[in-house]
Amino acid sequence: MNDRCAFILHAYTRPEKSAEFEALFAGYVAASRAEEGCLEYHMLRDAQDPTLFIFFEVWQSPEHLAAHNALPHMRTFREQRMDFLIRDFEIRPVEMLSASSARD
Repeated sequence: MNDRCAFILHAYTRPEKSAEFEALFAGYVAASRAEEGCLEYHMLRDAQDPTLFIFFEVWQSPEHLAAHNALPHMRTFREQRMDFLIRDFEIRPVEMLSASSARD
């Protein structure tokens, strides 16, 4: 599990853009899960703050994550992200202490 790349990302959206952000990323979840090297990809919403979206992602390697981030739709979103966000993403790398629930 040492070469895996796992993180939790917090996206604090502008209240007027939350629904648009959710719709946009809801479309990315299935596509991301189908990518080579994606072990886990979850989009969550905070139960107390509906403008806070939380992503939990686990990739087989940093190279797989880099390939995901290099896709055209991800590059386009990264350039336009501040139209949706009140502050930039908070990304926290995490260590996987248990096996992934996804099949390798």
